[in-house]
Amino acid sequence: MTSREMADLAIKTLDAKKGRDITLIDIAEKSSFADFLVLATGGSNRQVAALTDDVEDAFAKEGQQPRSIDGKNGTGWVLIDMGDIIVNIFDEETRNKYSIEKVWGDCPITRYTEE
Repeated sequence: MTSREMADLAIKTLDAKKGRDITLIDIAEKSSFADFLVLATGGSNRQVAALTDDVEDAFAKEGQQPRSIDGKNGTGWVLIDMGDIIVNIFDEETRNKYSIEKVWGDCPITRYTEE
């Protein structure tokens, strides 16, 4: 899978499971560690955990395993490192606190809305 296909899979999975504020940041020109960041917000720690599990399962079905997963124990932020993409799933408070979009504000950002 290309990095864009991986990002699209994460976005599709997060959207299907009611992740909110799904955002894609293209960091390829500014970063040596990944091509894309995918961000999403869950409404509770339980939903953050469920979104994490669903993303892991979607990648596993495609034969893709994460390099690492950090923050699974109710921390408000789970980071799934898939190599060329990094999936970040937050609770609302933590997402607002860290404002990842502002950190990467000079990169192309695409926001996905519910249809």
